[in-house]
Amino acid sequence: MDTRLKSPVIDYLFAAILSLKTEEECYRFFEDICTVAELKSLAQRLEVAKKLDEGAGYAEIAEVTGASTATISRVKRCLNYGADGYQLVLDRLRA
Repeated sequence: MDTRLKSPVIDYLFAAILSLKTEEECYRFFEDICTVAELKSLAQRLEVAKKLDEGAGYAEIAEVTGASTATISRVKRCLNYGADGYQLVLDRLRA
């Protein structure tokens, strides 16, 4: 875990997210806390990670998700050298 991110306000944000119990609650909270563009960007990055994990190439991922090659590269770098957060979530969603 990157301790540079650790702070009481981020802990509070994560506690708030972990308190959500349904998809509807998630929609309600994230609609209030994020702009539409921010939420779509987060969803796009997760979709890019999923496609990379499935072995898709950059061109296919860009076409399917609309992500730029810079975004795809950033997500791939996180998958390969990051904190394993994407992989944790992808494995759990797959199970």
